[in-house]
Amino acid sequence: MSLLNQVDIGNEYRAAKAEVLAERIAIRKQELADDLLILCHHYQQDAVFAFAHETGDSLKLAKRAAESSSRRYIVFCGVHFMAESADILTSEGQVVILPDLTAGCSMADMATYEEVEGAWRELATLIDVEKMLPVTYVNSSARLKAFVGEHGGSVCTSSNAERVLTWGLERGEKVFFFPDEHLGRNSAHALGIPADEVVLWTRGEKLGGNTPEALSRAKVILWDGYCTVHMQFSVDQINTLRQEDPDVQVIVHPECRREVVQAADSYGSTEMIIKAVSQSPAGSSWAVGTEINLVKRLAQAFPEKNIRSVSPFECLCSTMYRIDPAHLLWALDNLAAGKVVNRITVDAATAKQAKKALDRMLMI
Repeated sequence: MSLLNQVDIGNEYRAAKAEVLAERIAIRKQELADDLLILCHHYQQDAVFAFAHETGDSLKLAKRAAESSSRRYIVFCGVHFMAESADILTSEGQVVILPDLTAGCSMADMATYEEVEGAWRELATLIDVEKMLPVTYVNSSARLKAFVGEHGGSVCTSSNAERVLTWGLERGEKVFFFPDEHLGRNSAHALGIPADEVVLWTRGEKLGGNTPEALSRAKVILWDGYCTVHMQFSVDQINTLRQEDPDVQVIVHPECRREVVQAADSYGSTEMIIKAVSQSPAGSSWAVGTEINLVKRLAQAFPEKNIRSVSPFECLCSTMYRIDPAHLLWALDNLAAGKVVNRITVDAATAKQAKKALDRMLMI
């Protein structure tokens, strides 16, 4: 189903008070009982997050979807590519639902199948692509994951990008990494790959804006995509925080620019950020460079610690925020009435190839 086909859920839902929506969602969740699994990403707003059966980052939720064979309905409170991955990993009789079809991902949209396939063909005129493995960040379409599966590559998440990149370079001479430039660059640096062996493929430019010599020398070719949320964090913000609080520990997500990661004390996936902050001693001070809902949730969970965002502005994932209580209730009401809305399906041919790439990730 296209992201453009979201129907108007009506004033009954849009105008309902928050407490009414919460009460009705709780009732529907109880009615649907063991037929239902609500998965919520960490960036989801609290009013929806509160009803999750399982919460986590992309890797954890992908694993949970794959393990959920007894649940008939999986309602994914995240964005479109996450729901696609859940559909690929679940059994034929299970139904994956995205409460609002407009919940997409700007990073995923920066690397279409047509663009990547065209870049691959262009690279094939210069290098032996049989010795190059594609790696796609989970923030990508099912069709792009299928391309990766067909060419022997793997999906990765922010939790395992370094391991997947290592795996790729053990099996090939080069890795073509997309769509997030910054996760790829930070992972390559962590593995000790020299900067002159990591190049950026710029969309719309011949050879991605590179010389043939640079591409031949490169071990890692990065796509020029990025996360709009994590691009909002800067070295200046970190310097200001350190001036205000010399004891602050700065931890950021690897989707941040390389210079931001270098300026921080540590970096990691959302799950790693949660672990680091939660296991720190009372009275510790933290500045966190990731989406604001997660940062606020950590601050609420650990009031004995000083936890705030790296940025003075609220860095919100606006597309994730489209999954709200009104749309969640609308989807659950329809399920209770025996009607499935907003089902996310991936065609069999695409799913078969994409699952190869996802399975490789889960094995790695």
